[in-house]
Amino acid sequence: MIRNDVPITPELVKEHGLKADEYERFLALIGREPTLTELGIVSAMWNEHCSYKSSRIHLRTLPTSAPWVIQGPGENAGVIDIGDGLACVFKMESHNHPSFIEPYQGAATGVGGILRDVFTMGARPIAALNSLRFGSPAHPKTRHLVAGVVAGIGGYGNSFGVPTVGGAVGFHERYDGNILVNAMAVGLARKDAIFYAAAAGVGNPIVYLGSKTGRDGIHGATMASAEFDDASAEKRPTVQVGDPFAEKLLLEACLELMKSGAVIAIQDMGAAGLTCSAVEMGAKGNLGVELDLDKVPTREEGMTAYEMMLSESQERMLMVLKPGMEAEAQDIFRKWGLDFAVIGKTTDTLRFVVKHRGEVVADLPIKELGDEAPVYDRPHLANTFQPVIPPESVAAPVSNAEALKRLAGSPDLCSKRWVWEQYDHLILGNTVQTPGGDAAIVRVEDGPKGLALTTDVTPRYCEADPVEGGRQAVAEAWRNITAVGGKPLAVTDNLNFASPERPEAMGQLVGCIRGIGEACRALDFPVVSGNVSLYNETNGRGILPTPTIGGVGVLDDTRRHATLAFKREGDAILLVGETRGWLGQSVYLRDICGREEGAPPPVDLEAERRNGDFVRHLIHSGLADTVHDCSDGGLGVALAEMAMAGGIGAVMPECPVALPCHAFLFGEDQGRYVIAVDPDAAPDILYSAASKGIPVAIIGMTGADSLTLPGEEAISVAELRQAHEAWLPEYMAAEPA
Repeated sequence: MIRNDVPITPELVKEHGLKADEYERFLALIGREPTLTELGIVSAMWNEHCSYKSSRIHLRTLPTSAPWVIQGPGENAGVIDIGDGLACVFKMESHNHPSFIEPYQGAATGVGGILRDVFTMGARPIAALNSLRFGSPAHPKTRHLVAGVVAGIGGYGNSFGVPTVGGAVGFHERYDGNILVNAMAVGLARKDAIFYAAAAGVGNPIVYLGSKTGRDGIHGATMASAEFDDASAEKRPTVQVGDPFAEKLLLEACLELMKSGAVIAIQDMGAAGLTCSAVEMGAKGNLGVELDLDKVPTREEGMTAYEMMLSESQERMLMVLKPGMEAEAQDIFRKWGLDFAVIGKTTDTLRFVVKHRGEVVADLPIKELGDEAPVYDRPHLANTFQPVIPPESVAAPVSNAEALKRLAGSPDLCSKRWVWEQYDHLILGNTVQTPGGDAAIVRVEDGPKGLALTTDVTPRYCEADPVEGGRQAVAEAWRNITAVGGKPLAVTDNLNFASPERPEAMGQLVGCIRGIGEACRALDFPVVSGNVSLYNETNGRGILPTPTIGGVGVLDDTRRHATLAFKREGDAILLVGETRGWLGQSVYLRDICGREEGAPPPVDLEAERRNGDFVRHLIHSGLADTVHDCSDGGLGVALAEMAMAGGIGAVMPECPVALPCHAFLFGEDQGRYVIAVDPDAAPDILYSAASKGIPVAIIGMTGADSLTLPGEEAISVAELRQAHEAWLPEYMAAEPA
């Protein structure tokens, strides 16, 4: 008999994030009024963060399979085959709302959570990346948030001992009240030793592993499924507190236990803590679960069943073990100084039963909690298309040299060295390409094989045209991996959007998913894992739609890769891809002309694939070791970045196409690469490209210590570097206004 401990009122239901009709659905499901613990459980399982109730029907349209995909979406992380009996395990997750409320701990525990998702699958983490979006630099909270988030990422990753090798940082006023902190982790495992979350066998012990349970993080998943308002700071107690040293011990203990053969199933206690992990394990295995909370290790006195089930204390795991191996498992965890407790068992009842202090405090149907949360096909508005801006209609307000200097030192395009130098990007000794390039490269074990890793998205494109923006985010990730010589294999996504209850925001989500799907299919770049973060808005003002793409590719030999730095004087500079001078939604139009408008550049997916395959062939054949893709800021910024990275200038004598020179330099046409090659090899490259229908033109030559633009405009590389490197450290050192 279940005793109702607290009267369930409409106000209490609303506080738990359940709509009235959802609560009625729950009542019909269980046939009685729930206990407070049961209300907490269903509020956690049926919120947006855990159930994907607004996005699920659209996510099903994404391509998720390929011959090299071992595990697609639905597990703790995605898994792909990278050859030689090895698998790459990776995923990206958001920790947006906690990081806005408490930036250090919010970002730190975001890193901790994604690392657990990877090693839960049996993989040892080898790299971390991130994608960060902050509000306007002029906003009074931005500097504080940047400092806290960067310190949190570095503090956790550095202490845990995983290199943070890449990422992105952007600023826009639409993130003033709701920043984005997306964390990605990548690990390695034997492909025949992957561990999954589905429980198996009746009567098998369910064990609690790791750190003790406290009151931190309660309702964290519910908070992640609600928009912010002026009282958001009051939600500070819902932010978890992380301990990277405990997580390192947990990693080693879990991997050792996995080798023992004792583990049947394993699940990280992430969002919604013990509730979500236990329900998902049972539901995926078509089994019931019975828990005795009296056996849960706690660090605070008098914790209620409600608090224990919803706590999001960090560094905890739940496992189903083979019977008779409990003692061996306990010895391993005790050796590492971690808690180990048998807290329940699997059953054949398909019920989720929770006991506390001799009473049943929850008795719910497990499949309906795990698999049958409400699914909504929410109304969504198609995007209102922006007009195409002809390049000749945009007058140049300043010289091209001045524009380039301003762009190189702008908040979005300036050097992010201040950020990544706070991360240990060399620990483990396998980082080949450090932050600042197109994609990071890490060696696989002792090499020569390696992985190319990147995170990409252009939110202003997604705002102007969600479908095109979704395509472009995938295409840029594919391009960045290609630019270092990697073969793109798969992506994880982190879909950050405003409230799905507003048709225009829901339309952005639907459009971006459509664009992502189209690009992934065209480029054989399937989605194997991901996360959806909705309700990213404050007082009704939403963020820019930000579907971050984390890409993974493989290099057969890391000793033959490309970087963006000019390496020699006298190299011929070639531009691969078609240039039309597309200025709509460009950084030039926004930051130099003061106009944030127009249609974004279209993405020709066939050309992307053709151009990228050609460039990758040049790298593998040894003809090109200097490659950079054209993205924000177009050709001009790409050339400046190559010159600054190598300390070598370049001369571009004239615009090779009939366009206004500023449109040629700063247009953001897609599918393009800048390469520097031996001038003797250039004719053969041009001939080969022409035979494949690929536009390639010689646009200049490397040399000297300045960048000379068409019309004899020159700017020294040192002056560019000063502008590029100065903005962020000067901004962070300034006193708040």
